[in-house]
Amino acid sequence: MREIFDYVFFGNTVMDYSIAAISILVTWIVLKLIKRKLLVVLKNLTTRSNTNLDDLLVDIVERFVIPYVYLLINYNIIKQLVLVPKAEKIIAAAFMFITTYFAVRLINFFIHQSVVGYMRQKNEPVERVKQVSSMLLLVKVFIWGMGMVMLADNLGYDVTTIIAGLGVGGIAIALAAQNILGDLFSYFVIFFDKPFEIGDFIVVDGNSGVVEKIGIKTSHVRSLEGQQLIMPNAEMVKSVIHNFKRLQRRRIVFNIGVVYYTPSTNLRRIPAMIEDIILQQPDATFDRTHLKSFGDFSINYEIVYFLESADYLLYMNTHQDICMNIFEQFEKEGIEFAFPTQTLFVTNQKADTQPVRNKLGAAVHQ
Repeated sequence: MREIFDYVFFGNTVMDYSIAAISILVTWIVLKLIKRKLLVVLKNLTTRSNTNLDDLLVDIVERFVIPYVYLLINYNIIKQLVLVPKAEKIIAAAFMFITTYFAVRLINFFIHQSVVGYMRQKNEPVERVKQVSSMLLLVKVFIWGMGMVMLADNLGYDVTTIIAGLGVGGIAIALAAQNILGDLFSYFVIFFDKPFEIGDFIVVDGNSGVVEKIGIKTSHVRSLEGQQLIMPNAEMVKSVIHNFKRLQRRRIVFNIGVVYYTPSTNLRRIPAMIEDIILQQPDATFDRTHLKSFGDFSINYEIVYFLESADYLLYMNTHQDICMNIFEQFEKEGIEFAFPTQTLFVTNQKADTQPVRNKLGAAVHQ
């Protein structure tokens, strides 16, 4: 039996291989037990705290630290064996590759969970969390690229040519994709500055609708007519954006005109009449009413009030009630609204006559 363990196979005895195999198995069992006990203790500790950082550290230990420690111990066990130079290089290269893989995944995981956790802590909407996940994809690709370059350098390759080639290629790509990069930077502006979010009603260059999607290149807006508007982010950032979702109170300005033969006593009473009518509305705040100007065929009043809500339907209903009440009050007081009229003068050289008003409201001299 002892002769079997003393048998040499590829430079190592069977005993050496057996010890290595048993060491790997024991290491796996020990780490499994440590992982089970350690994670239970850590999770019990994290439930007592109010921060998410400790939960993130527990996930890192479970997903990255313990598996890598197991691989590291196995690598050192295998190194104790006598290996041919080629096999030793292959194992060393594989270990460096695995180390780079774990390091890049750990960095990406930490960045992703930290940013997403911070946004959730700030009670950001789900759509914004999805948007930041898309943005982090670019960061992850960059980190993977850096990791591969470092791996190539550790394996003995000359990365100077690779970095120079990436630099030249990056300049060429940037020149060829100026519009795409412009939209991408505009997307970053929209994301961080937040001029609008999904669900907001906006007006941009005469186009209005509800924001349905904010993409890397374009944003999708559903218009009131029903069609979907595809707007480039770069053009939207350059334009004035009216965001009605964030409207807290609405300022309403409208004008009315009365006929010129309205008695002066009624003209003085009109501002108070309109003020009383507006004050009767529970969601309206009166601002002012003034005789603004003398028009071509009317005496004009300007009325200003505020609606203490962003609800457009409430605004229309309130304004409708105000207009109807003004019409009914004027009808009771005998005040007439003005409409376009003309006064025609027909002269008679032989005799002057008084002007006679026709049925259309025009004064005619005969």
